Parts: sequence; C-alpha cells; structure tokens
Amino acid sequence: MRKIKIFISSVQQEFAQERTELYEYILSDPLLGRFFDVFVFELIPAIDKSPSAVYLDEVAACDIYLALVGSQYGYEDAEGVSPTEREFDMASELFKTRLVFIRKNSPISQHPKQLTFIKKVQEVLVRKSFNTILDLKTNVYSALVNYLLDKGIIRTSPFDASFDNGVTINDLDEDNVKEFVRLARLKRGFPLSEAAHLEDVLIHLNLLRNDKITNAAVLLFGKNPQRFFISSEVRCVSFSGVDVEKPIPSYKVFKGNVFELVNQSVEFVLSKLDYSIGTRAESNSIDGEYEIPREVIAEAIVNAIAHRDYTSNASTQVMVFRDRIEIINPGNLPLGWTVKKLKEIHTSVPANPLLAEPMYLSGYIERLGTGTSDIFRIAKKHGLREPVFTQDDMFKVVLFRPIADQISGQVSGQVSGQVSGQVPLEIKKLIAVLEGEMKRKEIQDKLQLKHRDYFTENYIYPSINEGYIEMIYPKTPKHPGQKYRLTQKGKLLKESL
Repeated sequence: MRKIKIFISSVQQEFAQERTELYEYILSDPLLGRFFDVFVFELIPAIDKSPSAVYLDEVAACDIYLALVGSQYGYEDAEGVSPTEREFDMASELFKTRLVFIRKNSPISQHPKQLTFIKKVQEVLVRKSFNTILDLKTNVYSALVNYLLDKGIIRTSPFDASFDNGVTINDLDEDNVKEFVRLARLKRGFPLSEAAHLEDVLIHLNLLRNDKITNAAVLLFGKNPQRFFISSEVRCVSFSGVDVEKPIPSYKVFKGNVFELVNQSVEFVLSKLDYSIGTRAESNSIDGEYEIPREVIAEAIVNAIAHRDYTSNASTQVMVFRDRIEIINPGNLPLGWTVKKLKEIHTSVPANPLLAEPMYLSGYIERLGTGTSDIFRIAKKHGLREPVFTQDDMFKVVLFRPIADQISGQVSGQVSGQVSGQVPLEIKKLIAVLEGEMKRKEIQDKLQLKHRDYFTENYIYPSINEGYIEMIYPKTPKHPGQKYRLTQKGKLLKESL
C-alpha cells in the first residue's frame, strides 16, 4: 500500500522544533507510521532548483497539506506573498486535504499580513489551536486518525457495516433479493413483499445508508461478491484416509453469495458421507439419513461463513476425512469467551451483525445462541463422539464420523462409497431414494439437498451418463413435466444396495 504523503508548511525559523518533532512523532507512531510519510524542507538534498519551486512541487505531490501558523508571516516574494500562503493557495486549488494548526498566545504580536492570512484560513476551514508541542501532537493525531476513518482505511464499525466505494446498486442481484424476501416471509414473517423495491429491502435491513451499499449487502446479494472480497470463498476437499495426503479424491472452490456458499459446502460434505435407508417395514416412504445429521453439518458451516473475519486473506476451509470433518474459518470468539461457553445456550454476539440478521430471517441461523449447543445435543442424540471446538490462529470445528466397525451394516440398505472401484456415492444415494418416476426436486428433497446446480451436476448428470437413470422426455430435457426413472442397470444396482 502506498503511504499517504503529508507536506508540513510553516515559517521554518518559527517552527523548527515543532516540524522536527512532528516528523519524528508521525513516523515513529505504530499507527500513523504505518500509513503516512512526511515531507519537511530540512530533509531536501542540495539541488539546482529554487526552494519555492521545490515546495510547490511537493504540495502538488502530497495528499495532505498540514500548516503550522504562528505570529510570523515569513519571507515575502516579489508580489508580497509568503511561501506558506502560496502553498496553502496551491493546496486549495488542487483540492488537497488541508489541516491548519494555529498557535495561541504567541509571544510576539502577529504580523498584519499574518492576521489577514489567518482570517482567510478561518473562512474556508475549521482550524485547531495549540499551546504546546504536546497539544499539537494530540491534535495532529486526532486529525490524521479521522482522515483514515473518513477514507475507510481503518474502521471502528464492524466489517459488514462498512462501505466499499467501488460498489453500486447494479452489482447486486435483484433476483437474489426477491428469493431472500420469499424465504424470510415464509420462515420469519418478514414484513416486505416480494414486489418491494430493491432499495426498500436494503434500507429495511440496514444494508443501504446515505446511498452507500454496505459490505454485508455485497456478501448477501452480490452478483459476484469475490470481485470485491476475493477471500469470501469456501475451499472444500476430501481425503480417502485420516490424514492430509495425496491423491486427493475431490477438491472444490465454491464462490457466490453467502447463501450459495452454505448450500454448496453443505452438499459437498453430504455427497461424501455414508447414507442409510430403512426398509418398507419401517416406513412406506423409505426415508434415509446421513451418518452425521444434515443440521449438524449445516450449523457448523453456517457459523463458519457468517462469523468469519472477512478482513483476513484466508478462506473458509472444509476438509472431509474418513473419520471426521474439519471446518476452519479465519475468525475469533468474542472477547472473554471460551469454547466451553459454546456448549451452552448463550447470548448471540455475531462478528458480522448485518450479515447475520438476513441469514436468521431466511432460516439459516438462530439468533438466540442455540446453534452451537444444538451441534453438541444432536451429535449426542445420534451416538456420535462429542464435537471439538478449538481457537488458535483460526477457529476450528471437528465433527466425528462413526468409526468403521460402527458404520458397517448398521442400518439395512446402507449406501457406502469408500471401496475403490465402486459406483460413485452420489449415484448410489440417488438410486437409493428414486421410486418410480420422480421430479428433480422430489429426489433433491429426499436427499435433503438445496442447491439445484450442485445436485444436477453431481447427481443427475453422472447417473444419466452412467446409464443408471433416464429421463421420461429424453428429447426435451427442460420439459416442464420432466421426471426421472431407473433403467434396468439402475434397478440391478438398487437391488444390491
């Protein structure tokens, strides 16, 4: 990042000490020194150029013009104007940020031209006064921090409530907003209708303020959120064993808005898990279940995406091993919290409150702090080992799968794809739930999957291509009444499950 350049202007003899101390103070301060560079005349090497020309060149090149004004007007040029006033005028003409600090109680009476100059400054700027060098440093520090805040270089508000100057309303997907409204009305009784204007929905959610679009709006409804926040993605990978080692059977990088990231990541994990189906003696519908309940996986992934630190360059990671699932995000627990607190019902302290609210309204998260405690409760109910939460540089959730001897034969009709050379697990799951002729959504709902594109690409197409299912309207794939049924090859596979 290029440092912000400050030009310090003053009558050199009157403010020699102040100029030096300001220079050293700004560059040595842990915060200011990170963002600012300072120009003072005393550091210019000998060059064949008039001092006044050098000064004006430096004013033109600076970002901030900082003037120290006292009692002396200083050297006057042929037109009777001092270098300080010339520099101020140029900074004004070039629309530079101007910071002027006037010394009070000057030991000598002020020059008449200096009084006129001060009056000119006061007419166009709010200036600060100082008595001592300590006063000056305090005022300069405050002014420069305000500059950083105004420019959005540093923030005091949460990331999701801040603004990205490059975002316009055209960067948001109106269809995504309408789908959110539909879900929010269904799940939480959201008061606005699907016909509401985009701006009205954003204002209601506090995502649009003073015609500025918040970062949360981009993450929630952006057409391409990664254009603005490149690390707002989820990297998913599966391993055959219990260690990180090659070959890697499956690796995906998911992009999109936060709702898409959740759906795609959850369905990646589900596609790698064993799936059990009952018998007709248990239920006419022959429903099935995953070895780890979907709600446990979804809750862990939603938390990772909703509460992560979006200022970090790291991505959220999901790793599926034979014995466990690890979900890692660049985030931290609220100050003073421990992982033990997450096992209990607790107050909700979202890291990204403007992001969390719409995810609550659309049914993705709970507001009351029950989400993480539900992970422990549901895991225990299904006989799974207690999940492990750890907070180091990153926050990690480990969900344990049933160990191999517990998995084998646990439920009749179990679908497992861990043996080399077997039919892909996604195909087996689809075959297991396909009864007669079924629509795409009916199959998808049976498998508790939400993301249409992921399901079609990873379940429907491979099953058709391998000859296990067929369309009832093969010549018109997008027929409104399209359904799928098992082929003879598919029926033979189903009998073996």
